Amino acid sequence: MFTGLIEEIGEVKAVREGARSIKLGIKASKIMKSITLGDSVCVNGVCLTITSIENGEFDVMPETKKVTSLKNLKIGSRVNLERAMALGNRFGGHIVTGHVDGVGVIHKIRRDDIAVEFIVKVDAELASELIYKGSVAVDGVSLTCGEIGADYFKFYLIPHTQEKTTLTEKKEGELLNIECDIIGKYVQNFMNIQSIGKKSVITENFLKQNGFM
Repeated sequence: MFTGLIEEIGEVKAVREGARSIKLGIKASKIMKSITLGDSVCVNGVCLTITSIENGEFDVMPETKKVTSLKNLKIGSRVNLERAMALGNRFGGHIVTGHVDGVGVIHKIRRDDIAVEFIVKVDAELASELIYKGSVAVDGVSLTCGEIGADYFKFYLIPHTQEKTTLTEKKEGELLNIECDIIGKYVQNFMNIQSIGKKSVITENFLKQNGFM
């Protein structure tokens, strides 16, 4: 589990393509000081396991390669890094699992005084899991949805986030890894519970009968 508060920007120093997988070598300093073999690290929003501390190596499985933007990384690419959350620390972001829901395409980037506004195109299913003023992880960065449409959402970068993450290095047309708020996903799943051959058991009538409306 992660918080979406980026600890360090790393640099990809090796990309070894398998038949359908990738082995990434990432150069970093801060996160390597207290990490152990097998630990989880959030790399651009994707939960990966470190397989070699000496070489900073991570394995990207075929499914992960298929559904995230990690397949586009090249030697020299910069990536957002965060170690798994330590129990007892302050929780400054939101709950991030590193299990990406899908990718979005940067449609427009616009500076607004000290902020930078991003408009990101996503498919309708992913957009339906986003909540106005709710949390979203974008390339592993904990952000707030400023506006949501049928096939897009907006977010804004404060100066600190501009400085401490790779998001300001992105260009229009590039892909971003998107993870929706897990609490919202659990609520949506609960509301869509279905019994075999029946409609959702959570209906407007059910809510009225149980004092919710």
